Amino acid sequence: NNLPLMLRTTNSGFTLIELMVTIAVLAIIVGIAVPSISTQLANQRVKSTTATLANALKEAKNESLIRRQPITLIYKDSSNPKVINITNADSAIIASYRYDSKSIIKSSKTSIKFEPSKRVDAAVTYTICDAKTSTIPKKVNVSKLANIDIKTGVSC
Repeated sequence: NNLPLMLRTTNSGFTLIELMVTIAVLAIIVGIAVPSISTQLANQRVKSTTATLANALKEAKNESLIRRQPITLIYKDSSNPKVINITNADSAIIASYRYDSKSIIKSSKTSIKFEPSKRVDAAVTYTICDAKTSTIPKKVNVSKLANIDIKTGVSC
């Protein structure tokens, strides 16, 4: 009660206009950030699918050496979930890898056979893209001598 009348009657808090301006500023910031985040997520999907494919290729190569028999790697881009299977000469699945449904693997061949002589039946190039077109695609090359190489900056 010792406070002056002016201090006792003023209310502290935010006005409706101040709250609306704050929300508008936040909406603008979110509107700017969302496209960048979705592009980053698409690039991460491409990176993850590339790593999965490269690991599957390396495993198939190593299994052909260990088992001393031909090992085939087959990817199924049209299946759901999308899978990469490694099979032996009897078509029994040795390993299976899943990759993101929004990722796209493009190649002239859907299978590659690794021989125990450290060779493949034919050199293959895999291009990994995303359903979103603004991503940075990657390329996985498998040479005739079964060398696996990853490159960036290709086109889909």
